[in-house]
Amino acid sequence: MRYWLMKSEPSDVSIDDLAKRDNKTIAWYGVRNYQARNFMRDQMKVGDQVFFYHSSCKQPGIVGIAEVSKLAYPDATQFDPDSKYFDPKATAENPRWFNVDVRFVNKTRLIDIKELRSYPELKSMRILQKGNRLSITPIDPMEWEYISRLM
Repeated sequence: MRYWLMKSEPSDVSIDDLAKRDNKTIAWYGVRNYQARNFMRDQMKVGDQVFFYHSSCKQPGIVGIAEVSKLAYPDATQFDPDSKYFDPKATAENPRWFNVDVRFVNKTRLIDIKELRSYPELKSMRILQKGNRLSITPIDPMEWEYISRLM
């Protein structure tokens, strides 16, 4: 099993939105970064654990736990000309973008970015590295355990 941090803007999909969905599951759509896509397509497995992170908001931070519930498959938004995620170069025969499904596990207290930065044990986390803007990053098992104890 692997561990991940996945960012979502709460104005799009929040942890509360995920908890209210049918089956508490959503396709992690709209990722348009090749490295993040590759994490989903090539490395994520059903059962992998996810820190659900609210980004681009007043208090960014970890707000819950989810798990990967379906392996990668083509992101349907790439084919929809009315979607902001439309990609005219993508075809059904040669999709460029993929997503996994994630399922709500539980909501946690907010562990904001400032708090994460305050722990020397977490200094290597990708989300804390200067210039990191990836929406999906792997989490080291030690970091997962440390953060889990904070919750």
